[in-house]
Amino acid sequence: MNVPPPGRPKAGPVKPGGGKADEPSSPPFLERGSGGKLFLVGDIGGTKTLLGLARDGKLVLDRRYANADFQDFAGLLAAFIADTQTEPALITGGCLAVAGPIADDGRSAHLTNLPWSIDSDALARCFGLPALRLTNDFAAAALGAVAASPAQLVTLQQGEPLTAAPRLVIGAGTGLGMAIVLPQGEQWRVLAGEGGHVAFAPADEQQMALWAFLRARHGRVTWERVVSGPGLSAIHEFIDGARLSPEQIAAQAQDDPNGAARRALDMFLAAYGAFAGDMALACLPRGGVFLAGGIAAKLLPLLPQSGFLAAFNAKAEHAAIAARMPIHVVTNPLLGLHGALLFARE
Repeated sequence: MNVPPPGRPKAGPVKPGGGKADEPSSPPFLERGSGGKLFLVGDIGGTKTLLGLARDGKLVLDRRYANADFQDFAGLLAAFIADTQTEPALITGGCLAVAGPIADDGRSAHLTNLPWSIDSDALARCFGLPALRLTNDFAAAALGAVAASPAQLVTLQQGEPLTAAPRLVIGAGTGLGMAIVLPQGEQWRVLAGEGGHVAFAPADEQQMALWAFLRARHGRVTWERVVSGPGLSAIHEFIDGARLSPEQIAAQAQDDPNGAARRALDMFLAAYGAFAGDMALACLPRGGVFLAGGIAAKLLPLLPQSGFLAAFNAKAEHAAIAARMPIHVVTNPLLGLHGALLFARE
C-alpha cells in the first residue's frame, strides 16, 4: 500500500517585521501531559469516513470526510492528522471499523464497495501510530447500538424484549450490513455477518419483476442490490425508467405521495422490512432489532406508515414470533465511532 507521510500544518503567513502570524493552537486534550489514554477511532464506509479522537472513554473530536476526495485511506488519515493538528506519538491505541471483511489475522481489510485496502501495520510504520485494531463496521455499529441511550432510539415495535436474548443490528447505506450481538455476562460478543449478500427473495409479482430486472444487469441478485442506497435508485429506475439519487427520491416522495418516487420508496421499505424479518428469524433477537444505517434515520418520518412493519411480521406460521421482537431505529450519527471506541477499550 502506498502511504503518504503524515500531513503537517503549513507555516502561517509572515507578519510585517518578520514574525509569523499566530497559528491555531491544538485543543487542550491533544497536548502532552493532559492525562488519559488518547484513542484514534474510525468508521470507514463506502461513501464517507468518520474519524475521531477519544480521551478517557469519551469522544472529544470528530471529523467527516468524503471518500471520493482521496485516493486511499492513508491520504485521508494524513488529512485528518493535519486538520486536527494531532501528534501521532500521543495516540496510545485505537480501532478502525471498516465496511468490508477483515483478514483472519485482524491486521488488514478490503472495503466491499470501494477499491481501498487498509493495513494496520503499514499505517503504524508510516504515521508512527500504535497498531490499530480493525473490525467490521457493523460489528462496531452493533456495540454502539447496545450502548445507545434511550434518547438515541426510536421504537417502531415494542415487542416483548428479553434481556438475555441476542440483538440484531441491520443497516442500509451504501451497502447492507448486519451483525449479531450475544450477551455474555457483563460483556458482549459480536458476530459480524454478510447477510446483505444473501439471495433476494421476492415477496410478490412486482418484486419478482424487479428481481428479473436486476438479474439481467447483475446475474445473482442479493438483498443489497435492493435494500441499499444504490438499491433504492435501481428500484426507481425499474418503476420509472429514470435513475435518481436516494436523496432526490426521498425529496420527491415527500412532495408527491402518488408519484414514482413514493412508489419506489414504498417498495424499498417493504423489502427492507422483509429482509430484517428474515434475518431476525435466523437468530431470534428478542433483545431487539436495531436499524443503524443512515437511510432508516433519514426516512424515520415515513417508516411507521410504510410497509416495513407489515413485511417484517409477515412470516406465516412464525408471525407471532416476529411480532414479539422489539424494533428500534438508532438515531446517533456517530454510532460507528462509539462502537469502534468500545472495541479499542477492550
